[in-house]
Amino acid sequence: MRKLAPVLFGLGGFLLVAGLIAAFWAPGAVKKTPLDVDSTTRLAGQVEKLDTATGELEGNPVKATSITKADSERSSDSTVLFTNSQCLVIDTDDPGDCVDGEDPRLITASTDVWAASRSTALAVDSDQLPSDAVPHEGLTNKWPFGAEEKTYPYWDGTTAKAVPAKFDRTETVRGLDVNVYQVDIQKAPIEIGEGIPGTYDDLKEIWIDPATGAIINQVDDQQRYLEDGTKVLDLQLSFTDEQVATNVKDTEANVSSLKLITFWVPVVGIVLGLLLLLGAVLALRSARRPGDGSAATTSAQVDEPTPSRAT
Repeated sequence: MRKLAPVLFGLGGFLLVAGLIAAFWAPGAVKKTPLDVDSTTRLAGQVEKLDTATGELEGNPVKATSITKADSERSSDSTVLFTNSQCLVIDTDDPGDCVDGEDPRLITASTDVWAASRSTALAVDSDQLPSDAVPHEGLTNKWPFGAEEKTYPYWDGTTAKAVPAKFDRTETVRGLDVNVYQVDIQKAPIEIGEGIPGTYDDLKEIWIDPATGAIINQVDDQQRYLEDGTKVLDLQLSFTDEQVATNVKDTEANVSSLKLITFWVPVVGIVLGLLLLLGAVLALRSARRPGDGSAATTSAQVDEPTPSRAT
């Protein structure tokens, strides 16, 4: 028992310290936006777009591709820099992910660059951004870890400002519990085209995994008007079913990893460490306890003298 006690003390102490470190250090270390983000998001829907030749709205299927990458070389422990390219095209005659600017199937194409806090997911300023980068505010491509049922500022690229994303309800998407937030923009002044003023309405719903802040689905119902009220665009767009399925699968894997590091590792380390330390104490007490055996006593035998024979 004496030889076993130091082993139990050492192993128990190691597990206890590891569990405590995981409990207090791991959440702040792992609940950060990773620096290796490289994602492609695909959306599909319907559009009615003004045909300038006829003056009528013409309906077509549409698809959109959004590619987001983190610039790890310009990012830091606290801040991540992102680049994003988006393309929305009429989905006829296999346009691919995008088309050139002269193609009549092109609706919009844009690029963007911004910096965000790795812990809060809110846009921040950074001296690593290009000098012509548009200043961003609010959330951009994800919510923070542990997303709450409250209103968050959300970046709207069309108006180039942050708008309220209000918590609306909870839902279950393919077995994953999510928070649903709504963005409601009404009659926001924008440029319909270069030098052409107009207004913009958008009702957006965003499905968020509260544990990781990942966007699971997004639905847009958007309209654009000229100043005289003429509708030039009516767009309904959402993540494809395949994209939602992929997002759920990836998020479930990330949630499992997060629980392992922030919950199970601390619990197992602390509980098992304490049990081993308790075992070490009991082993020492057992080794120091006096023996229970009785000392053997030996009785000396004395031979009686043999009686003398009478002669």
